[in-house]
Amino acid sequence: MHSSATATFPVPAVRLIVTDPDGRVLILRRQHSGSGNGQWCLPGGKVDYGVTVEQAVRDELKEETGLDCLEATFLFYQDSLPLDPGTMHCINLYFRCRTAGDLVLNEESSEFAWIGPEQLGAFALVFRNDEGLERFWRS
Repeated sequence: MHSSATATFPVPAVRLIVTDPDGRVLILRRQHSGSGNGQWCLPGGKVDYGVTVEQAVRDELKEETGLDCLEATFLFYQDSLPLDPGTMHCINLYFRCRTAGDLVLNEESSEFAWIGPEQLGAFALVFRNDEGLERFWRS
């Protein structure tokens, strides 16, 4: 496995858009993380070898939020090219998730927020999730 310092191939990642009844989107503040620590992102993560994208959606949602995915709808993909040579190149796969259950964060997140388009600038989002949310709200 290549470390992110010597990445030479793109990594597929799922980015999950969970909305509340008011149409706001759930974001998480990262902690105990090698990348984006203290910053905000959508729930999600890398698609592991031998795991389908659909299973990664369900697993990441459950792991990071405690929520069950009732339905996942693919929205769009986003190239997230390396910001510096040799750093991670992700292909972000955005899904809108209909969920059930109670929101319970795991050790990867310190807090959560529900935001609408007007709050986007108030949060430091990583992994180009801000661009993904702008696209989601435009459509």
